[in-house]
Amino acid sequence: MELPAKISLETLTPEMVAKTIDHSLLRPDMTIDEVIEGCRLSAKYQVASVCVKSCDVLIAAKQLQGTGVEVGTVVGFPHGNTSAKVKVFEALQAIDDGAVELDMVLNIAHLKSGLYDEVREEIRLIVDAAKERLPTCCIKVIFECSLLTDQEKIMACKLSEEAGADYVKTSTGFSTGGATIADLKLMRASTDPKKTRVKASGGIRNLDYLIECLQAGADRIGASATVAIIDDMRARKAALH
Repeated sequence: MELPAKISLETLTPEMVAKTIDHSLLRPDMTIDEVIEGCRLSAKYQVASVCVKSCDVLIAAKQLQGTGVEVGTVVGFPHGNTSAKVKVFEALQAIDDGAVELDMVLNIAHLKSGLYDEVREEIRLIVDAAKERLPTCCIKVIFECSLLTDQEKIMACKLSEEAGADYVKTSTGFSTGGATIADLKLMRASTDPKKTRVKASGGIRNLDYLIECLQAGADRIGASATVAIIDDMRARKAALH
């Protein structure tokens, strides 16, 4: 769903807000029953996708079949330290299990070590393998911005775009910080909007901050407070009429 050129509470609809959200179901202690309930809520609220742990992809795919909500998962999560070959295997297994969106963590240590060719090649390997298996697969590259300098964030944007990623993403939500407006503006300025979209994730717990993130250049939002956000949007829109 396309967003309005000028983003505000007045121009957005609850349906538009819902379709910006990847509902996060990544908590390490989350039970199967909680995953199933999260999928049920995602279908009810018609979000863009769920983002589940790779072990839960089969469950999510079964729960969301025919609902219009996509199944996403994470690769190399949360630290990005597994080898490129392991990440490729994980990505392909997730696709075979029913995932159509993959949020991969880049190799943060290699980026900070200046191993830019290696970082670009790893992303490209995953992009190429995933899109060969499923041409419509959406690949998002997670940076973990709280651990990077601004120059490293700019370089990560450049490498991700060169490797063919569909999105660049701020954070895992499991490190020292989440999505900031400054980082979103920097990532939007450092990528071509015709090629690469931006996902904000980490600490987005209310409607006002979600709208701020969209205004700063985010196209997609990772959130676990989905119900509260959309219910608030519905209430506020109703109050305007």
